[in-house]
Amino acid sequence: MIWYLVLVVLVGLERVAELVVARRNAAWSMARGGVVSGQGHYPWMVALHTGLLVCAPLEVALADRPFLPALGWPMLALVVAAQGLRWWCIASLGPRWNTQVIVVPGLPLVTRGPYRFGWLRHPNYVAVAVEGLALPLVHTAWVTALAFTVLNAVLMVVRIRCENAALASASER
Repeated sequence: MIWYLVLVVLVGLERVAELVVARRNAAWSMARGGVVSGQGHYPWMVALHTGLLVCAPLEVALADRPFLPALGWPMLALVVAAQGLRWWCIASLGPRWNTQVIVVPGLPLVTRGPYRFGWLRHPNYVAVAVEGLALPLVHTAWVTALAFTVLNAVLMVVRIRCENAALASASER
């Protein structure tokens, strides 16, 4: 259980690193006329992601969830892969990446990194979905995995609509 708690803390520290990058990138975007959208759903996203990091180890401890190697090791590999995809997205978007929806009018869509694949419009959200399912399942916290996946799917519908509308609106300016 201790090693699992360490894993969750490491993922939490990664989230803090994302927030540092996001704050810097938000300043860059706002200095260039960036427009913020979707403030209504953002606190729910923060709460959901925080809940994932709190509930997964709590479920493991309180429900005495076992580590099942046949499930845990592949899920750990997916967590690592999700981190790789997330940071590929962050590097590809550069200062335009953010945890909030901030669009600088007039800038073209990014078409490098995972964004070069036309069939994968939102690769960062794939990373979020995979991580949200896999991180709890590393130690069989299946209730947390299920709850996060369902709630995240609902939020992603809202988020992707918001982001698509913001990008469309920015390209018209």
